[in-house]
Amino acid sequence: MAFNDCFSLTYPGNPHPGDLIEVFRPGYQHWALYLGDGYVINIAPIDGMPSSFTSAKSVFHTKALVKMQLLKDVVGNDTYRINNKYDDILPPLPVDEVIQRSEFVIGQEVAYNFLSNNCEHLVTLLRYGEGVSEQANRAKSILGLVTAAVGAFSSLGLFPMRRTKFY
Repeated sequence: MAFNDCFSLTYPGNPHPGDLIEVFRPGYQHWALYLGDGYVINIAPIDGMPSSFTSAKSVFHTKALVKMQLLKDVVGNDTYRINNKYDDILPPLPVDEVIQRSEFVIGQEVAYNFLSNNCEHLVTLLRYGEGVSEQANRAKSILGLVTAAVGAFSSLGLFPMRRTKFY
């Protein structure tokens, strides 16, 4: 009897190599890509912050490190699910190509921007060949609405200008 026959790691939803993993953090989602054997690829701040804080703190960083880590270490005490949510609109690349692309970027320092180059952009780029982030698009929409509202209130005089006296 082989060792693998008597012991195996199981994960909720039984992820397969190339699957997108959505980790639910308080207030946002962190994204990783399942590589197999319990490992994922994801990005984290360069300063080595614990996994449960990586995306929250990384909002303030401009660089991140692409890491291969155990799924259980990335998830910590949070919950996660397999979420290949773009499969209906973007055809996934062949799994061997996804894994090869992933292996190429492990250990690389990358530019990070929450709105245009975040963890979801990375894993969708690896899976589909196109970086997409619904989370970033929602944030851009909210910022746009806030900016428009501030502009409208300002032009209507609802935000009084503070006058400074010069002597």
